[in-house]
Amino acid sequence: MENPSDRKYTESHEWIRDNGDGTATVGITFHAQDALGELVYVELPETGRQVSAGEACVVVESTKAASDVYAPVDGEVIETNDTLVDAPQSVNESPYEAGWLFKIRVADGSALEKMMSSADYSAGPGSA
Repeated sequence: MENPSDRKYTESHEWIRDNGDGTATVGITFHAQDALGELVYVELPETGRQVSAGEACVVVESTKAASDVYAPVDGEVIETNDTLVDAPQSVNESPYEAGWLFKIRVADGSALEKMMSSADYSAGPGSA
């Protein structure tokens, strides 16, 4: 699956899409969900939680292992994808659309500019 070009990526396999209003949507990449296997549980952060870039804020559990998901930027969690509580497999089925994890009010929009593009991610961490 191709990594959408309208997002930025982290080395730890998160994606972030600028919503154009000071907020962004966060999820994990196809590569990440593929490496984890079928997800059976997702623990989402509390709305209102302040997170720092690189901070573990979501736990995804598969039939293989549990793994942390890290905040790609500093900000405040403003919404979570509560449908994942009953349907964690949505992350596997649609990692870039229905399987998003949370939305964040971004503290510093310039942080997004410093992240990897789709091409950079595909050539580097997402190429394995």
